[in-house]
Amino acid sequence: MMSSESIAGVDQVVVARLLERERARFLQAHPSCVAEARRSAAHWLNGVPMHWMTDWSLPVPVVVQSAQGAVLQDIDQHSYADFCLGDTGAMFGHSPPAVADVVREQAAHGFTCMLPSHATARAGELLAARFGLPFWQMTQTATDANRAVVRWARALTDRNKILVFDGCYHGTLEDTLVRLESGRVVTRPGQVGQVADFASHARVVEFNDIAALERELAHGDVACVLAEPVMTNAGMVLPTESFWSAARALCDRHGTLLAIDETHTLSSGPGGHARALGLRCDFFIAGKAIAGGVPCAVYGFTAELSDRMTTFLANKPSGHSGMGTTLAANALATSALTACLEKVMTPAAYEHMNTLSGRLTGGLRQLIAKHRLPWHVVNVGARSELCFSATPVRTARESLDANAPALERALHLFLLNRGVLITPFHNMMLISPATTAAQVDALLSGIESFLSELLP
Repeated sequence: MMSSESIAGVDQVVVARLLERERARFLQAHPSCVAEARRSAAHWLNGVPMHWMTDWSLPVPVVVQSAQGAVLQDIDQHSYADFCLGDTGAMFGHSPPAVADVVREQAAHGFTCMLPSHATARAGELLAARFGLPFWQMTQTATDANRAVVRWARALTDRNKILVFDGCYHGTLEDTLVRLESGRVVTRPGQVGQVADFASHARVVEFNDIAALERELAHGDVACVLAEPVMTNAGMVLPTESFWSAARALCDRHGTLLAIDETHTLSSGPGGHARALGLRCDFFIAGKAIAGGVPCAVYGFTAELSDRMTTFLANKPSGHSGMGTTLAANALATSALTACLEKVMTPAAYEHMNTLSGRLTGGLRQLIAKHRLPWHVVNVGARSELCFSATPVRTARESLDANAPALERALHLFLLNRGVLITPFHNMMLISPATTAAQVDALLSGIESFLSELLP
């Protein structure tokens, strides 16, 4: 019989006891990390140089000694099979040899000059061929790329609003840090020092809700719909079969541009998830992994938009556009981008990733069935996620409502203590070209052991 304190089919008293035990085990096994945490706390806010590094819910952060392929080693000499991969920043493995080689070579010839490099023309050719859009620009992060796309969409349409889906993630772009609450668009809580009212310039609807999308676009004031082809920030939420074809038709009907952010879904295939779906977009954005882990992002657009941009720039006063940074499109990033597109993100690499992802997804489903758990698995290309609900969800709200934070923390720490690392946000597990079948089996074995300890 299920405990009265049960959630997602698991007794929470048992979860709490297991979590306490695993925290003690972690501290005992990581004395060097504990010492380094004390040292870092003297000069870094919360002991880390970037606050997301505290999101692992560990007693202290794991301090990395080295990262190669799909393996991390910490300063306590523990090795981990890495299924987090820098939350997709190292989607194609840590230090892919082809990227590392060009980084070493370019390092001897300058990092940044605010001028094109020898790799620029080739990078443009590769982007156009792979993603199907003829014109491109580079930034350092996907946040910057999304910011540029939103600005261009507003400038070219002379409309002030954008539309995003509730629970979306497009980096730290303020325009998208909004949510739907009781039918109203509000600023997402948790932001620091936010004073501008971005909610007044946004429309928000639930993912997969075509009727709501049609209603909001009918106002005629939406410059662009900015969306991931598969939602990834509130757990993975898949589009219904007809959603994107209907959404594309609505954008065309109402004169709204469609911008697809593939930063997290490059794992779906060589051309990203939108191209696999046959989805036509006006803007395409990708960051994080696009240059093999070197800071870089890109946004592409149609020839028709390129012409309109050229005309707009020719008729505007000279001065800062509000887009771009001095380091964007630097020689180091451009060389890494070219090498990653040409030699790392290959059809053979994706075949390996998808094969092992199928092995992982199948194994997870067998464990769920074996233990009769009200859970399910979502899989998109090389990305899989263990979800604590019996059936797939259609919206971010449904996904968030199914969260079980204590259970997630216990699972993540249990696996880490046994040499397996998964993403601290939800239960996302990512396969890289460097991932091995033995690592996948180790992950499945770790989850099996976790379930055996939790369940009678």
